[in-house]
Amino acid sequence: MKFLILNGPNLNLLGTREKSIYGAESFDVYFDDLKLKFPNIILDYFQNNIEGEIINKIHEARLSYDGIVLNAAAYTHTSVAIRDAISAVDLPIVEVHISNVHKRESFRHVSLISSSCVGVIAGFGLDSYRLGIEALTKINHDK
Repeated sequence: MKFLILNGPNLNLLGTREKSIYGAESFDVYFDDLKLKFPNIILDYFQNNIEGEIINKIHEARLSYDGIVLNAAAYTHTSVAIRDAISAVDLPIVEVHISNVHKRESFRHVSLISSSCVGVIAGFGLDSYRLGIEALTKINHDK
């Protein structure tokens, strides 16, 4: 199996950004740990702050991945275009969030992408990504 972890805007600053919400660990360090936890799964990582690049990556992923773990970050709440890209590809996509978005500002309570994803995981810190990978693994085994 081969999965893509796709992160949206400002997640390149994990480890230094709002540590009380997002923690002190960088995603690069965590990604190395994920690869060790899932030695039989090929994991790739892509982060971009630009909406169109995220859409392009979703389109590309349909050709070579078995699923995507997606943290669209702020685009979760604003991007119909990312929602449409998710709907356009025949690929299971799990929406993840590091923080519990429902305990935060009210504008974060609405996700435009959730209805196009196979599931949503939020509030478990960086471990949300591990849970997303486990969900995708089960989905792919059940096919």
